[in-house]
Amino acid sequence: MHFSACPHQLRGTRTEVHVPVSAEPWMSDELHMRQAIAAALTNLGKTAPNPVVGCVIVKDGVVLARAATAPGGRPHAEEQALEGVDARGATAYVTLEPCGARSTGAASCSLRLVEAGVTRVVIACEDPSPFASGQGIERLQAAGVAITSGMLCDEAWKALGYQGWKEGVNPDRA
Repeated sequence: MHFSACPHQLRGTRTEVHVPVSAEPWMSDELHMRQAIAAALTNLGKTAPNPVVGCVIVKDGVVLARAATAPGGRPHAEEQALEGVDARGATAYVTLEPCGARSTGAASCSLRLVEAGVTRVVIACEDPSPFASGQGIERLQAAGVAITSGMLCDEAWKALGYQGWKEGVNPDRA
C-alpha cells in the first residue's frame, strides 16, 4: 500500500509498513484517522505549550477509545485513550508521532503503546519538534510494532496547525 508523499514528512523518507490487524478494508484506516483528527479538533488551541493530538484505539474493527491532548498539554492523547482499555493486538491511530521521551521523566506515549500491547500504529504526521522527531517511531519499531506513517498527513497538518509547532516548538515541555 502506498500513500502519496506528504510534504510535511521531515526525514524525506516514509515508513510504509502495513500489517492487517483485522479483516477491515484499507479504507477503514482513513476513517479512523479522520476520527483521530476530529478528536484533536475538540481541543485545538487549548493545549499549549504542546500541540493538540488525537488518538483512536481500534481492535477487531471496534473503536475502544478516542481521546485528545488535554487542555494545558497534559495528559497526552495516547495515555488518555489507553486508560482502562485492553489494547493488546489493537491499532492506534494518532495525528502526530507518539512522543519518544518526556521532559518530566514520565513514560513516553510510544512506551505506553508498547506496554499496552498495541501491534500497529498509524500516524498522520511525524513530530516536527527536534526534541522528539523520530524517537517515537524508532521506539515503536524497535519493539516490533508495525508503523504506517503519512496517513492523511496534509489534512492533519493543516487542520491541527502543526506548522506553528515546527516554527516555534518549545523543547522544554513534551
